Amino acid sequence: MNSLERTFDFQTGEFLLVDKELHWTSFDVVNKLRWHIRKKLGIKKIKVGHAGTLDPLASGLLLICTGKNTKRIEELMADKKEYTGTILLGKSTPSFDLETQYDNEAPVAHITKELLEEARKSFLGEQLQTPPIFSAKKIDGKRAYDLARAGKEVEVKKSRVEITDFEIDSTRFPEIDFRVVCSKGTYIRSLASDFGKAVDSLGTLVALRRTKSGNFDVEQAKTVEEWIALIDSAPNT
Repeated sequence: MNSLERTFDFQTGEFLLVDKELHWTSFDVVNKLRWHIRKKLGIKKIKVGHAGTLDPLASGLLLICTGKNTKRIEELMADKKEYTGTILLGKSTPSFDLETQYDNEAPVAHITKELLEEARKSFLGEQLQTPPIFSAKKIDGKRAYDLARAGKEVEVKKSRVEITDFEIDSTRFPEIDFRVVCSKGTYIRSLASDFGKAVDSLGTLVALRRTKSGNFDVEQAKTVEEWIALIDSAPNT
């Protein structure tokens, strides 16, 4: 059977592995695919959700669940995630990434490979991590990023996370390329900021890509446009 002739049972439940592009929100992806599924089936409502938000400035694997598979979202969100990306040492932003402008600079000339390796090892295992103030964490019923964007003081509680693997490549120093495997709730932006502090400098996340979530791999994923083509071309059942 040609891939464009595949049948889907969206209401019983499907997993759609999406390779999310930069600047799309996770909600944008869900909305777009839900619209095409509803149009294909000729129905007004169908459950469609994602198993773990990806920031607009991150690309990679976004797991979309439809129909009865949405009941498994919490279970799937608990799976370990793998990311690759780049940390820029020597600069910081309020959001810990490029959503906001650089606001501070710090020296990097003192940073050696030995110091980088020592810092890398220090992040392995369980630890308490402070989420970014520009995050979806709720504080007194309001999203932290709404408070931060309004210029209000934000204090976010630490969360317990676990990093099981953390590899770095300093070939492009002061940019540090990395691969990390971590638990649910780990903020890679916070890891970038904390890594900068660990080498007596500053750090900003300048690139991020989710490559795995549980047993799902981005190599198996399709772009939003590819999924739309599959949905629209699928035979009616």
